[in-house]
Amino acid sequence: MSDVVDFRGGDFRGPVIGKAEYRQQAPAPTALDALPPPAAGFTGREQELARLRAALDPSATDAEQAVLVTAVSGLGGIGKTALAVQAAYAAREAGWFPGGMLFVDLHGYDDVPVTADQALQSLLRALGVDPEHIPATADERAGLYRSVLAERVAVLIVADNASSPEQVRPLLPGGSKHRVLVTSRDRLAQLGARLVPLDQLTPEAAYELLDRALRIADPDDGRVAGDTEAAARLAGLCGYLPLALQIAVALLAEDPGKPVAELADELGTSYDRLAALDDGDRSVRAAFDLSYRRLPAAQARLLSLLALAPGPEVSEEVSAVLAGEEKPPLADLRALARAHLVERGNNVGCWRMHDLVREFGAGVLTGDAKAVDAARYRLLAHYYRWADAADDRLRWLPGKQEPARFATRAEALAWFDRERAGLVAAAQWGRAKRYARVAVKLALCLGTYFEWRRHLDDLITVSSAAQETAHGAGDGKNEAMALINLGNALVVAGRSEESMDATLRGRDLCQSHGDREGEAAAWNNLGLALRDLGCIDDAVDAHTRSRDLCRESHDREGEAMALNNLGLALEEADRVADAIDAYTRALTLSRTIGDRQIEASVWNNFGNALEAVGRVDEALQAYRKDLDFCLGLEHWYGAGQSLDNIALALVSLGRVGDARAHYQQAADAYTRANAPQEAAEARARAAALTAPAAPTDTPAPDAPPARTADSVPPAPRPPGAPGTVAR
Repeated sequence: MSDVVDFRGGDFRGPVIGKAEYRQQAPAPTALDALPPPAAGFTGREQELARLRAALDPSATDAEQAVLVTAVSGLGGIGKTALAVQAAYAAREAGWFPGGMLFVDLHGYDDVPVTADQALQSLLRALGVDPEHIPATADERAGLYRSVLAERVAVLIVADNASSPEQVRPLLPGGSKHRVLVTSRDRLAQLGARLVPLDQLTPEAAYELLDRALRIADPDDGRVAGDTEAAARLAGLCGYLPLALQIAVALLAEDPGKPVAELADELGTSYDRLAALDDGDRSVRAAFDLSYRRLPAAQARLLSLLALAPGPEVSEEVSAVLAGEEKPPLADLRALARAHLVERGNNVGCWRMHDLVREFGAGVLTGDAKAVDAARYRLLAHYYRWADAADDRLRWLPGKQEPARFATRAEALAWFDRERAGLVAAAQWGRAKRYARVAVKLALCLGTYFEWRRHLDDLITVSSAAQETAHGAGDGKNEAMALINLGNALVVAGRSEESMDATLRGRDLCQSHGDREGEAAAWNNLGLALRDLGCIDDAVDAHTRSRDLCRESHDREGEAMALNNLGLALEEADRVADAIDAYTRALTLSRTIGDRQIEASVWNNFGNALEAVGRVDEALQAYRKDLDFCLGLEHWYGAGQSLDNIALALVSLGRVGDARAHYQQAADAYTRANAPQEAAEARARAAALTAPAAPTDTPAPDAPPARTADSVPPAPRPPGAPGTVAR
């Protein structure tokens, strides 16, 4: 460069001053280390971090592992950005991306998202391209972006908060040495990316996040560790959602004197939990609202209606009922799943949503009481119609008209199993006068199923609710039925004194209404409770009264049950011959009407009586007949009882090895029947039969009592299904 200014060739008139200006072109600034700071208290996510590391590792040679794009997806507030940033820092520490780390927030769910064109401009500037050299058209910018990246060593591009594939595609580099890490509330499967869905934290990780984040604010803050029970409750009320947990930490940090239990109590009793999860800067409701506002009208309406479902999962059948549609809205359900607002449930054909999303969805309908009322009544009426049909199948006997809706017992039980939680909750809606009549009818359809599956707590819950509702409505007949079902559940659960009280009230109501069938069922339950309480003669009288009432009303099924239970009471009274006679009559009746359930129970009890008089071989035959019936009916509790009794008989015959095997099978059957205590007892008896290596002075364990099988009739159900309201 010369210091001389050349004026040759100039035409000058007068004095001339020469001035030279020199410009030195400096490179444009870069932003190649643009990651935001890691989230405070980040914890958990070990499996997801491992998946991200595998996808980002440039040394991966396996075609299935070497991926250009990895997409982390999940519900708003689930911690997608925190996970992506954590993975990016781990990759930087590993030295995988010496070309730098680019970060761009696409604000995909804001009112005005960042376009791909705007993101390209930002990334080009971050790569050191002078703004003057950034092309005017989007295609040219994308071409320049790929060209600049092609000249660089490996770069990681983090595209945060994308809402559509269109926002991301132009940001993909042309070569394979770079990697792109995307976060989104939607799955973005169209990108051909490695998909890493993110769920809520585990309870343990949520607890750890609370403790870590609070100690970052104050290392001496031991409130979480000092009250682990309250901290666990707080984590649960936050739905194990990282955003909600971080807000809870902020609320505790700004009030150092506030106990964790106090905040948990505030959230637990708050009318609007989402409003409470707001620290002035972050809000769970606002996070959900960003997703909700992007939904088409039909999907938004469906989300809010699904929030009204009473159970933790919503079957596709129920989703159609809530939406007022004839067919399940599968396309909208799948769209909501792609947005992580719902997800597949544990049962086939079922969907579920996060607890806080459910609260958000229900809150959307707060001002539309008419829509809420119509949807709930539609569902309650639907549940009653189908529960009534499923109960008809469970009660069906040969010679009766075939139930229309369910072809087999297995189908009816499968429907009950799938909808169980929703049925229990809906049956309690009767406390609202609008739903009282249908809710009571629904509750009275559930007794047979709950007793069969040993869901005794559920039976007590729905029967108590039905009794209260019917009493409040002055419906004495249905109140009596609910009381008899409640007494049934209580006696099977071993709460005999409470069963006596409920059943006596039910019996008196039946007598006042002239309901002989209901009265017979009440006397039967009273006999079972009296026997449990040691009032054997009174129990014999009660079952005899039940038998006589059933004969008067030509109720052969009820008579067979009464005879079966009369046999049990007679055995307790040491009248074994009379008991055998009662069982023989019960067998004849149950065979005549084709009721395999009662016949199975009678064979079990008949075996006990035969064994008591030394007819062990005949007893074994009776137990095995019972076992065959129970296995055919998938009555696992009854199977456990018969296997128990077979084992006991085998012990008396000295066949210890066979007895041990039957006790172990009994334990398996009880486990399937939701009877853990009985399963543990059977395993203990199997273990006790292990022969010692040498004689000892330890006495042999006492033989357990024989397992008896009561016949507990559910209360008769009123006919008639409700109609539905107009949409």
